Amino acid sequence: MNVKGKKVTLRALERADMEELRSFYNDPEIAHLLGGWTIPISSEQQNRWFDRLEFDNRNLRLAIETEQDGFIGISNILNIDYRNRSAHHGILIGKKNMRGHGYGRDTVMTTMKYAFEELQLHRLEGDILEHNIPSYNLFLGKCGWVEEGRKRDYAFRNNRYYEQIIVSILKKEYEQLCLELGYWNADS
Repeated sequence: MNVKGKKVTLRALERADMEELRSFYNDPEIAHLLGGWTIPISSEQQNRWFDRLEFDNRNLRLAIETEQDGFIGISNILNIDYRNRSAHHGILIGKKNMRGHGYGRDTVMTTMKYAFEELQLHRLEGDILEHNIPSYNLFLGKCGWVEEGRKRDYAFRNNRYYEQIIVSILKKEYEQLCLELGYWNADS
């Protein structure tokens, strides 16, 4: 089942997406903004990672697609805790020319809609490196998330340490945001 937003569609990742996804993760400008370990990824490593996805029911990795440009990035719902109804969420818009046009916001809103309404999760959390101002503004400024705390000297990038900002949103906060914005109304 594909998940439709206003501007994006979230769909299953395909093997055909792997080379472009690998190029996103291997881009130094993108890697600088990511919170995880950043090392060059080979085609073989990327394909082995993809092969393991089939057996992973606690982590959803969805392709972000637009009608005009096709595959532009990835939206994750990770470490799904079905008992406590929580998960970790993050996105990557890999095509740089697609940034600043509302695709990130629509991706987060569409992922929240799916997580809260279809998966019946109660809480989503995420993390942002302090120097990733676009992600901070997206999650906290446009999508209703709140800052819960910071991990000091968490990520080493470009010969210095950065804090990791821990963020989250609850289902009721998402629902309130949708009411205030009228986000899913046909005319908005």
